[in-house]
Amino acid sequence: MQIVTRKLTEEEDGIPGYIAHPARQERGPGLLLIHQHSGLTGYLKTEAYKFAKLGYCTVIPNLYHMLGYPALTHIETGTEIQNKTTDGDFVRVTDMGWKHLLARKNVDPMRVGAIGYCMGGRIGVHFVAATPTVRAFVAYYPSVRDEPPSKLRPHHPCDAAREIKCPSMVLYGGRDSTTTVEAQQRVMASFLANGHPLEWHLFPFGNHGFASTESEGYQPYLADLVWPLVVEFLAGELGQPDRALLTHLQTPVHGGPSTARAY
Repeated sequence: MQIVTRKLTEEEDGIPGYIAHPARQERGPGLLLIHQHSGLTGYLKTEAYKFAKLGYCTVIPNLYHMLGYPALTHIETGTEIQNKTTDGDFVRVTDMGWKHLLARKNVDPMRVGAIGYCMGGRIGVHFVAATPTVRAFVAYYPSVRDEPPSKLRPHHPCDAAREIKCPSMVLYGGRDSTTTVEAQQRVMASFLANGHPLEWHLFPFGNHGFASTESEGYQPYLADLVWPLVVEFLAGELGQPDRALLTHLQTPVHGGPSTARAY
């Protein structure tokens, strides 16, 4: 399968960012990746390429550029931008990326999901709650803190999670330095409250950022362990024809459609 990768620009594509997709004419599944606090980095481009090899047209909007902070990289400035940008503005520009993805001729709008990493996981919760056209959501260690409402963050992610209308997968580590295990439990309860299938994975030895090669918390073994879980979840929800049946990876909880596992 030939994979096309390239930079997206406002001039040519309507949004800045990155895309990786199979060279095909027919419509197929798509993914929107929502980047972490350090911005659109090489790690996420690699992830997009891996998803494209599985058949997904994968788009990563450069949220910081779209918010008015164009730069070659946002590794040093991302945290500063995040700390002065409202969740509403993040959701607004994420939606621009979503609309670009759905409008592509090689994407089936009924088979499109979203994946958020770190900050992107937190923003993803708000975005998916506000976007019923999302068919599946994966959150890698979403940065959810115990914090009161503020002008920048008026709506807590736990409140937003109750409004999500699609199946979700959430991945956390027990050694997460951003979201405590107690906070993770509240996040889980909020996802369960929306009534849609939830696949929850807690790795007691996992760090925040365990899947990112660019993170201080990177754990190669755990990144390799998680990848097939994500692939299987997306294949099941977005209708990939070559889905592998890995039912042994799931343990039912609460007697319903949701699953959870601690490692």
